Amino acid sequence: MNTLFGIKNCDTVKKAQAWLKQHEVAYSFHDFRSDGLTDAQVRGWHKELGDELLNRRSTTWKQLTDAQKREAEVDPVALILANPTLIKRPLLDTGATRYVGFKPAQYAQLFR
Repeated sequence: MNTLFGIKNCDTVKKAQAWLKQHEVAYSFHDFRSDGLTDAQVRGWHKELGDELLNRRSTTWKQLTDAQKREAEVDPVALILANPTLIKRPLLDTGATRYVGFKPAQYAQLFR
């Protein structure tokens, strides 16, 4: 089963949800804020996706101190768990692979 991770008020997450519904792709939605995240999830995602997981353009990132940003360069997991909006959204978990961001062409390739 596909799982779409994000926050419910994110416009990009809403676009991904609309695309999945329009193309009749079964998925469940996991809201970072209300449903939470585990250390194991975030560590696994970071191991697989590396720097691509961290959204350095987010408002949350811009509000971090320089010390926090340096800490995130070494091991971002604790910072992400404390601030889940640092994850680039949406994060799509197909069960086999994870993808961040929403690109209609990429989703079309995945769900042919």
